[in-house]
Amino acid sequence: MPELRKDPVLGRWVIIAKERAKRPNDFKKGYEGPAEGECPFCEGKEHLTPHEIYAVRSAGYKKDGPRWEVRVIPSKAPFLKIEGELDRRADGIYDIMNGIGAHEIVIETPEHIANIADLSQDQITKILQTYIERINDLEKDKRFNYVLVFKNHGWLSGGGRVKHSKSQIIALPVNPKRVKEELVGANRYFEYHERCIFCDIVKQELASKERLVLDIDGFVAITPFASRFPFEMWILPKEHNCDFAKCNKDNLPHLADVLKKVLTKLKVGLNDPPYNFVIHTAPFKKPKPGYWKTINEDYHWHIEIIPRLTKVAGFEWGTGFYICPVPPENAAEFLRGVKA
Repeated sequence: MPELRKDPVLGRWVIIAKERAKRPNDFKKGYEGPAEGECPFCEGKEHLTPHEIYAVRSAGYKKDGPRWEVRVIPSKAPFLKIEGELDRRADGIYDIMNGIGAHEIVIETPEHIANIADLSQDQITKILQTYIERINDLEKDKRFNYVLVFKNHGWLSGGGRVKHSKSQIIALPVNPKRVKEELVGANRYFEYHERCIFCDIVKQELASKERLVLDIDGFVAITPFASRFPFEMWILPKEHNCDFAKCNKDNLPHLADVLKKVLTKLKVGLNDPPYNFVIHTAPFKKPKPGYWKTINEDYHWHIEIIPRLTKVAGFEWGTGFYICPVPPENAAEFLRGVKA
């Protein structure tokens, strides 16, 4: 019989469609997009991109030149633009503001490699350090409230035609609705239990091991109890921390190791599927009466990894429910068995 499961943070219900359950082999198919064409992100093609904002580069080499390891550039087609003022205003009952923000592309390797899973642990550590550097820099801009780091891998995930490992950083003048929902849910749980809901999730998953994929050096990877999508995974630090950009840099190699392993499991076990990952972290804690009283205690940063193996259709859009055809317990058991 199908199960309705309630997300303990958001209060959102999902349907675990056990009677329609699919096996991992049911998803093993090609995910190729259109022909690639010339790649502007490889080393030596720096003249094909906008001027870099930030780079990890060997000493003595110039900006916008070769010998870089990670490179950050503005998007050529930004969702939001950095020039100007917000000018928030009303149009009758509607609110409007200018589309102010920042949209950056993180080129994760000078080599033409498509999947971050194929990079070394050391290289992934440098990518994570770059995320932190950019978030901390963007926080200085008083117009911004939140920075979202995300990755689209593969054509069906929105990864685009060029198959070069990259991710994106977008600074926003408002807090995203999805993050607000997490903040509200985490705060509500904390007010009642005086504990962090995410810490309690980590403890329960470590105890039961049903949905545990990895437990390595201070980080866990789990398939969430109320998974929205087949083989969805979360990576969480076991040590409580609300702010990804303020995490201990000594722990970044361990996080890189976990991220590489779980993405390799997806690649090997499910034939390199398209996926998205997002880093959910606390908003910038700017002084405002009544805000952020317990955010340091009640929120917990984490990475959500979403393989694009099923399509969201009319029922999902109409109800806000998700239908997951692979129970997260089955997904975790399968992923544990995939060598990475």
